[in-house]
Amino acid sequence: MRLSRGTRLQLQLQKYIFILLLLCAAGLLAWLSSQHSMQFDWTANRRNTLSHSSIELLRALKHPVNVNVYTQDDDAVHTAVDEIMKRYQRFKSDFHYRLLNPDIDIERAQQDQISAYGQYIISYNGHRETVTSLSENAISSALLRLSRSGDKTLVFLTGHGERNPQGDNNISYTKLAGALALKGIKSESLNLLQSVIPENTGVLVIAAPDHALGPGELEHIDKYIERGGNLFWLMDPGGMQGMEELAHRLGIRFLDGIVVDNNANLRKTLRIQHPAMIPVLDYFPHAITRSLQYNTLFPISRGIEHIDDNWQVSVIAQSLPESWSETAQLGGEIAYEPEKGDVKGPIKIILALERVLPADTDKPAKASQRVVIAGDSDFLANSYIGAGANLQLGLNIINWLSGDDDLIAIEPKHAPDTKLQLDDTEILIIGAGFFLVLPSALFAAGLTIWFRRRRR
Repeated sequence: MRLSRGTRLQLQLQKYIFILLLLCAAGLLAWLSSQHSMQFDWTANRRNTLSHSSIELLRALKHPVNVNVYTQDDDAVHTAVDEIMKRYQRFKSDFHYRLLNPDIDIERAQQDQISAYGQYIISYNGHRETVTSLSENAISSALLRLSRSGDKTLVFLTGHGERNPQGDNNISYTKLAGALALKGIKSESLNLLQSVIPENTGVLVIAAPDHALGPGELEHIDKYIERGGNLFWLMDPGGMQGMEELAHRLGIRFLDGIVVDNNANLRKTLRIQHPAMIPVLDYFPHAITRSLQYNTLFPISRGIEHIDDNWQVSVIAQSLPESWSETAQLGGEIAYEPEKGDVKGPIKIILALERVLPADTDKPAKASQRVVIAGDSDFLANSYIGAGANLQLGLNIINWLSGDDDLIAIEPKHAPDTKLQLDDTEILIIGAGFFLVLPSALFAAGLTIWFRRRRR
């Protein structure tokens, strides 16, 4: 086939136009890739992406964040720092960081009191903190503490046998207080016989007193509630220790007896030895419970009932339908006996109360007052706080009472897919496959090919 001169020119022109359009498309894609990025994290637990809690924290920060990273001139270290810092920059445009060598930037390192490589100075709103771990948990926790600098204090009532946040035994709240300190929440103890409730109290904690409060102490608590103070009240089974009027003011009633669950299959599955150890497997929708992914465990609990409508009430935790409130002494075989006062489950164990404050309080108009009431104090004690999601539930409660609905929890991400665990049978099969089956198959294939070629 012969082509005319005009046809050849037309084909060449089409070729040049195609090349030009191809180069333009490549250049446009290169420009778009420099302006916009898209990433996909397919790792288990999405551990290469910021958690939802960290993203919400960044969105809540109203001021710029500056990070000075002190490290040696090492390309691998710089790459690791860039990778995690850019995760934060994707969600906060005024998140800035600088890579500094303390051996070169000596004056700046002295101002930041740097003593070793790998220290990071995070500055926010006039406050700063030093961290030494290049991880989301360390950085986000530091940002959370800086955002709370100068906030109100968590006050634990003492003087009546309450749980001690500075104690060293199993029934104390030392681990809870330590976890709160890492989140930027200060804790202190208060004896109402020696002092009044401070004005900067963010949350008052009454953790299971075993002696009655005096009239003057109850009056201080009543005034605190009246002026809009937030309260975390934990009560174990037994007497009310003179706080019946406080329960009436809050519109609740504690049930008599101890919550039990005699489900043998559930106890066997969860390895629970006593029917009074109550597991909570499902949670009601609430800011406190939205990040909980595991069961919680409540030892020796009492039920709570809501008896009026002055507050907006939410159930946080309750026992399973097969449970009941046992009014008799625990021992031997137990059975549900309604004729003796037992109350059928499910039994409410934790309630969250909230209301809009009256206009005559000293807080801003339409401010809310929050109260959490628990029928068990042991679930946050040192001996049980590590069970399931007990610690996370406690932190979530304090965060909600403090008004930090969007800063509920920042949990470290674990990598479940970094180890391969095989039993003896699986190891035997893999070993036989590599050392016997595969070599035999290769030998047989080679022998077959050699035999076929020899017959030709």
